[in-house]
Amino acid sequence: MSDRTATLPMVVENDGRELTELIAARRTELRASLVEHGGLLFRGFDVGSVEGLDRAVRAFSGEPLPYTERSSPRHAIAGRVYTSTDYPPDEEIFLHNENSYQARWPLTLFFHCLTPPQTRGATPLADVRQVYDRIDPAVREEFVRRRWMLVRNFHADFGTPWQHVFGTDDRAEVEAYAAANRIELQWRGDGLRTRAVRDAVHHRPGSDAPRWFNHATFFHVSTLGRDLQEGLLAMFGTEGLPANTYYGDGGEIPADVVEHLRAAYRAASVRFDYRLDDVLVVDNMTAAHGREPFTGPRRIAVAMAEPHTP
Repeated sequence: MSDRTATLPMVVENDGRELTELIAARRTELRASLVEHGGLLFRGFDVGSVEGLDRAVRAFSGEPLPYTERSSPRHAIAGRVYTSTDYPPDEEIFLHNENSYQARWPLTLFFHCLTPPQTRGATPLADVRQVYDRIDPAVREEFVRRRWMLVRNFHADFGTPWQHVFGTDDRAEVEAYAAANRIELQWRGDGLRTRAVRDAVHHRPGSDAPRWFNHATFFHVSTLGRDLQEGLLAMFGTEGLPANTYYGDGGEIPADVVEHLRAAYRAASVRFDYRLDDVLVVDNMTAAHGREPFTGPRRIAVAMAEPHTP
């Protein structure tokens, strides 16, 4: 098994130029390094603002993307730069690849440290080529054969409403979006249930290396903290959970399989402590990311770019 995580992320130090100037001068080299390593950490630059991040995104990747088909609470800071997920600071956000439950996703992610946390609060990374290598081949083959399914339930009086997720309160618009993105809809009074079946393994454009690229572990109910898991099951039962995952044919994913997948992610993960004005660029099809619990006023701005449809 190759040890790819030793250089994840690759650190790029300030050489006296503005960040956008450095990107313009070394763009081809830096983009190749991002694909190879899975992450670049630009450190020591005076990025200074959300507008500075926007300029860096445009220099590196072009037009930033809107946040669509939302699965977590976050809000726009300026334009298409958003807050990182607005979950309580004592909660872990498990490793995942952005929007891998959708029909298309961004290839490139950006994280800008506006305010470092006092303790922890890292964005851990895991090379999903190595995650793939660490998963039992029989488990991989089962997912390749059966695929995986995300079931989401939007309740009128709990959690993120479907109107916010899809950016509209027009049911016809939601239905058109679902049809275009291979999502099955079921209206349930004021609520909504969606099902989407996706592949578990993907290949990045230009690479033959398979990637473990999915949200099957992240959205599985057993990945939640025990108290939250038990509370949601008591409120909604298995069928009504806000999110849960299955094999693509609807079969339950055994608990030991999900635990095996979590262990594969954790074994491949690396971390670093944020410093003020760090800009982390992640190749979304090479590295999964998450969030540690933290103390202090952590503030991370995020952006996405380069849409990819497999």
